[in-house]
Amino acid sequence: MSILLVVIHVIVCIALIMIVLLQTGKGADMGAAFGGGGSQTLFGSTGASTFLSKATTVAAIVFMLTSLTLAYMSGGKIVKSVVTNAPAPVEQQQAAPQTDSNAADTGAQSTPAPDTGTKSE
Repeated sequence: MSILLVVIHVIVCIALIMIVLLQTGKGADMGAAFGGGGSQTLFGSTGASTFLSKATTVAAIVFMLTSLTLAYMSGGKIVKSVVTNAPAPVEQQQAAPQTDSNAADTGAQSTPAPDTGTKSE
């Protein structure tokens, strides 16, 4: 069903582009008034604007309907976010024990060395 809608949507897009490009601009009326070939047009001097404007309206309505339908169809799927699948943040690693040089820099006292196990009486 969605493939058919995409095909219709692409055809309407191309048709809408062609219809808009076929329309004459507002400045063409002045040239037609002085014999610019208005009688040699395919749809007549006034028929072209009426036919092409109606075709533009129909193509625009079909384009909007297919766009909304495709958006609705794609919005119904539940997609999990990448953020929800991300692993839990790593806890801060324990700070490395300070060496004597670091202790001297910070003004802290170093701990005495452990007893070696020899007892003198």
